[in-house]
Amino acid sequence: MKIGIVLSGGGIRGIAHLGVLKALQKTGIQFSQIVGTSAGSIAGSFYAAGIDPEDAFNIFMKTRLMKFVRPALGSLGLINIERTGDLFKEYLPAHIEDLKIPMTICTTNFSEGNVAYFTKGPLVRAIHASCCIPGVFKPIMIHEQMYVDGGVLNNFPVEPLLNNCDYVIGSTCNHLKPVDKIIGIHRLMQRAAIMSINHDMERKSKFCNLMIEPKGMGEINTFDTKKAEIIYWLAYEEALKTIKSSESFQELLKAQSK
Repeated sequence: MKIGIVLSGGGIRGIAHLGVLKALQKTGIQFSQIVGTSAGSIAGSFYAAGIDPEDAFNIFMKTRLMKFVRPALGSLGLINIERTGDLFKEYLPAHIEDLKIPMTICTTNFSEGNVAYFTKGPLVRAIHASCCIPGVFKPIMIHEQMYVDGGVLNNFPVEPLLNNCDYVIGSTCNHLKPVDKIIGIHRLMQRAAIMSINHDMERKSKFCNLMIEPKGMGEINTFDTKKAEIIYWLAYEEALKTIKSSESFQELLKAQSK
């Protein structure tokens, strides 16, 4: 069976995907295809390159990469995300097609106003485009067109897996708990932004045989790097519970073991 996984965007919350991938890795399943947008494109690319999810998490914690996901004061929101390129190149191959697992990176073509998918070409360039939050990072130029965060138009790009995989796993890190009040304009705007990118999750989740969605993850600020370790382990534990309780996934494991 061909197994695919889609990894949502979510800023620092994307660390959750590494916890999810670590839990799935322990089951021994092999992915035929990975699709990721924004932070999901980073986690997915590291996994597709053959790097253990926990090792990838330790890389993020020990290097300067964590500092680059914070918007810099006084920058007018135009930070050059390409400064992270050298770090990515230490661990990732030059081209998407060189990854060990087929990878699709979702971006937004800002020049034409549509969703764009990259399955070949310079890997780090595509990752930068997929993570390029408008107003925080400068748009990435590819073939003389501007590209920005894939989450602008498609924060859960399950579409490339449809009709290509027999079993689809979804990992999203933007779950919001119900609330009866909001204190502060910042929290109000953050919640509104998460609600916006989650608007089609109910419809898209129906395309997944297994959905892993750590509860309340959407309450964590997009740039709150101090929560990275909490995010990783919460997602790991949530994934283990979801896997264990999923009848379809247990049947999948039995089928693969035959």
